[in-house]
Amino acid sequence: MNPYMTTAQETASIGSLQVDVVSSENNYPIGDAEVSISYTGDPGSILEKVTTDSSGQSETVSLSAPPVDLSLSPGLAQPYSEYSLFITAQGFEPVAISGTQILADTDAIQPVRMTPVKDQTTPDTPITIPDHTLYGDYPPKIAEAEVKPVAETGEIVLSRVVVPQTIIVHDGVPTDPTASNYYVPYGDYIKNVASSEIYATWPKETIVANVLAIMSFTLNRVYTEWYRNQGYDFTITSSTAFDHKWIYGRNIYESISQVVDEIFNSYLSRPGIKQPILTQYCDGNRVTCPNWMKFSVTITEATCTSIQLTRFPVFRPPSRDITYP
Repeated sequence: MNPYMTTAQETASIGSLQVDVVSSENNYPIGDAEVSISYTGDPGSILEKVTTDSSGQSETVSLSAPPVDLSLSPGLAQPYSEYSLFITAQGFEPVAISGTQILADTDAIQPVRMTPVKDQTTPDTPITIPDHTLYGDYPPKIAEAEVKPVAETGEIVLSRVVVPQTIIVHDGVPTDPTASNYYVPYGDYIKNVASSEIYATWPKETIVANVLAIMSFTLNRVYTEWYRNQGYDFTITSSTAFDHKWIYGRNIYESISQVVDEIFNSYLSRPGIKQPILTQYCDGNRVTCPNWMKFSVTITEATCTSIQLTRFPVFRPPSRDITYP
């Protein structure tokens, strides 16, 4: 059973969910896909059944969630409820997702990628979304210099800062050769990470500060080709000890998605330094981080000084025009 199901129903706090279904082969929207929604841990408790339209999107469904105060002051209580989805569509392998996270007063979007049915094809492995980083137990970030000297990693290949179309995410620690690599559109990557590391219920100014830090960190990895200069074939990892937490198949939130779209071409830098700074941060509560950025719901405190916001023109192809496994 969902650990928060009873209390969530009693408090009558509500969040919303929309499901967005596309083909894994070409990102084309899948209409008439059927989505069953149940409590995680109780798959027989079907709460809602919805069908996607010609754009591959379901109607918005209202679902119970814990009180919003729990996410505004993160602590020991889980501030989100968890739901399981089972998606079917003619000509595609069914998809099962466990752990979609719903926050009170927040619009969640669950992306779903369905694989066309082929002869002798193994059905897709069920997707399990782990705990949010502010609630679960994850290793703390290993400290690094926020600006990378050229001599440290060899020759920087890129001559200027650019937003990449695709981020190659290594879903594990850098040295794990068994971890999968995923090709993810840059904007989708930032939205996934932000949805995994902060709560979408927070004030917009706080979301903006966190998204700027995530984008700057990511663009530093891209610009310096940090992992490729160490002989790896990926851009970044999903390990919180080395980078940010990216979760395969997780849901994102509309409030975070809007912020990413608004400041897509921005990053943090220092005067006279071309590369985006490696903006490391922590919650300042469960993890202490002297001289790093500390983010909370009401304030943004940066012990580092002389940070400037940089914007640059960028071409953004639609996400659905990019194919990735």
